Amino acid sequence: MSDDIGSDIIHPVTQQLDAYNTRDIDAFMHWWADNCQYYAFPDILLANGAAEIRARHVTRFDEPDLFGKLLSRITMDNMVIDHETVTRNFPEGKGELDVICIYQIEQGKIAKAWFKTGPARLHQNT
Repeated sequence: MSDDIGSDIIHPVTQQLDAYNTRDIDAFMHWWADNCQYYAFPDILLANGAAEIRARHVTRFDEPDLFGKLLSRITMDNMVIDHETVTRNFPEGKGELDVICIYQIEQGKIAKAWFKTGPARLHQNT
């Protein structure tokens, strides 16, 4: 795979993560195809289409500490796989969880995505 093809596949994933971290819903949604599908790994459909993905994230973007830290990324063909640690504001308090994110890219947009989340780790109040 050439670097240009790899860069083209990575670009929408990088841009949506940047928008996620700034909690910019319009910039985030720009990188999702209209008919995209969003799954809990391996096959639980959580959102079908851009409108449902937007609805899932509007509330999440209200979390003041929301941040996805990219730990590693690999690509193959039209797939991008990220390992992230995501900081969230859970009902029990601020914490983090590890997430494996698998993105299928079609025509410069995220067509399908699967997310495998680890257990939440609450931060200790100091």
